Amino acid sequence: MAKERRKAVLELLQRPGNARCADCGAPDPDWASYTLGVFICLSCSGIHRNIPHVSKVKSVRLDSWEDVQVEFLASRGNAVARATFESQVPPFYYRPSASDCQLLREQWIRAKYERQEFTHPERQEPYSAGYREGFLWKRGRDNGQFLSRKFVLTEREGALKYFNRSDAKEPKAVMKIEHLNATFQPAKIGHPHGLQVTYLKDNSTRNIFVYHEDGKEMVDWFNALRAARFHYLQVAFPGASDADLVPKLSRNYLQEGYMEKTGPKTEGFRKRWFTMDDRRLMYFKDPLDAFARGEVFIGSRESGYTVLDGLPPSTQGHHWPHGITIVTPERRFLLACETESEQRAWMEALRKVVDRPMLPQEYAVEAHFKHKP
Repeated sequence: MAKERRKAVLELLQRPGNARCADCGAPDPDWASYTLGVFICLSCSGIHRNIPHVSKVKSVRLDSWEDVQVEFLASRGNAVARATFESQVPPFYYRPSASDCQLLREQWIRAKYERQEFTHPERQEPYSAGYREGFLWKRGRDNGQFLSRKFVLTEREGALKYFNRSDAKEPKAVMKIEHLNATFQPAKIGHPHGLQVTYLKDNSTRNIFVYHEDGKEMVDWFNALRAARFHYLQVAFPGASDADLVPKLSRNYLQEGYMEKTGPKTEGFRKRWFTMDDRRLMYFKDPLDAFARGEVFIGSRESGYTVLDGLPPSTQGHHWPHGITIVTPERRFLLACETESEQRAWMEALRKVVDRPMLPQEYAVEAHFKHKP
């Protein structure tokens, strides 16, 4: 009897919608919540276990099942649950995938099932109101210490501001929503809720690093920033559909890590932290630097950009063996990776960008771009 019930649960995985995790989309979910009626992956099952008053989970293959649990799973399933618990997800709200950090996945699961924010839209106020203020821990540009700073996001002004003192009249910085990006970077920042915010200042990228001890608070800030970007883009591109705008709200970096580089005048290679942000390849002395030491615009193949495996035979001074040569219309950039797998990952990221035709606005960026040594 127990075998038959388990077999019945396994058969339910073949139904449309059940072949991927209900929460992060990972293939072949091996767990199920018998109180919510969804099939989930191992990673998301761990988050469900932290909300036992809402969700109780079992292994599809290893645990024993009761008739009533099998019947409930059969009556629900991922597609039905999605129609219920995700019926009113705002288009700007970030839906995490299996590759996203623990915090994003946990808060998505709690928002859906525990707080039911997408069945009760009034509970979306923290990120959909168009205005938000509060205190975040911000890393100091020079001393590296995290200090409490007041932040204000105002959609009407199209800006995120922060103040060095809570009673300060003038903000320390005004970040225009038009040029703002936010991405979670827990490993880099050294905090599970660490968020990296970037904006353009005089056509150069400026980084700030923040966190909040409360995970919900940090994810609400992230989605509030996406909401502000969404409304800015709706005005800027009135004919665009939600599907066109959503990919532009925030972006994760294509690739990050250490490489060695040499300048145009020196033979010496220096180790630097590189970040590939869309068409901007930036390098930093330290991963948490506020400003890049240099930025290289990576255009398309049609515009004379290519990425080559290896370095010119005459190259000297590099310690790491796996070279990459980036050819731009102005000059060549010589880089070296420590391992072959890192080189492959960088080559793949760079070639993806080079193979993509440039948009009209990217030609304008290229024209203003100053290649820095």
